[in-house]
Amino acid sequence: MGFLIVLCVFISMEAVTWLIHKYIMHGFLWIFHRDHHDHSNDGKLERNDLFFFIFASPAIALLYLGVRQDFSYWFFIGLGISLYGMAYFFVHDIFIHQRAKIFAKTKNPYFLAIRRAHKQHHKHLGKEEGECFGFLWVPFKYFKMYFNRR
Repeated sequence: MGFLIVLCVFISMEAVTWLIHKYIMHGFLWIFHRDHHDHSNDGKLERNDLFFFIFASPAIALLYLGVRQDFSYWFFIGLGISLYGMAYFFVHDIFIHQRAKIFAKTKNPYFLAIRRAHKQHHKHLGKEEGECFGFLWVPFKYFKMYFNRR
């Protein structure tokens, strides 16, 4: 049962991420997210990196609560959120933004589609007129762009 909870939470986090990114990060917390778009940080830590602590806090609290209750469902919800956060870090920060120079020359169509959709998101320097707010699932047109190559 725990695995099913983790899987459902991990999958659900894509919708949560889209909503938070579009309406909070590109909304009233734009002040923290702006430097991620305008590259005013010269490659160092960004104010945007504060979101890590904002999003990790509920996951840590749920993990703690779940452990205190003999690994109740709260633990598995926290684990699903945490695993999604780790995936986000590896794909977004390491793969897409190349904070660590690995996987830069992939030929994998799925990863190329994710990278392309994220570039489309970043072409908008302001908080309005954005697109591609998701993370692991991006609009189908980007998948077609790389899967239909001959």
